[in-house]
Amino acid sequence: MKRATVAILAVSGLFTLGAKCGAATEVASTTPPTAASATPKATPSTETRTVTETEPISFKTRRVQDPTLAEGVTKVRTRGIPGVKKLTFHVTFANGAQVTKKLIGAAVTKRPVTKVLIVGTKQASQCDPNYSGACVPIASDVDCAGGSGDGPAYVDGPVRVIGTDVYDLDRDGDGVACDT
Repeated sequence: MKRATVAILAVSGLFTLGAKCGAATEVASTTPPTAASATPKATPSTETRTVTETEPISFKTRRVQDPTLAEGVTKVRTRGIPGVKKLTFHVTFANGAQVTKKLIGAAVTKRPVTKVLIVGTKQASQCDPNYSGACVPIASDVDCAGGSGDGPAYVDGPVRVIGTDVYDLDRDGDGVACDT
């Protein structure tokens, strides 16, 4: 009786079985050998674009003193408005990611408007409203300058009495004080 020999061959990574004695079958490989192949490197894609952006410009504030407005009072004369600046850039992208950004131009497209504030400087009256012609200070006692009174405050006359003579400056009662 003959004995069957099974041969196993390795051909290009594939194995075949031969059932006949001393015979081997060969199968052709359908995949290319991997040892000799090289993977090609991907070349980066670069792109340059011109990009424009806008940037706000802050407005300034100017204060103007107004002697007809009471001290401490502030009013807006002109409302401040921000301006706009247009910026132009050359931007380079590599594989979709920004690599460089270079400013190539800037232009003001809308000028800012300065905010103007009116600031009151008018002092509260330190003069007694019962007199006119000269400022009679408000004090514990007022005397005519150059007279015999001892103050602590003095007024140069003549002064017209238009209300109550609270400091008794019009000694002769003619409506004019400190006239001598």
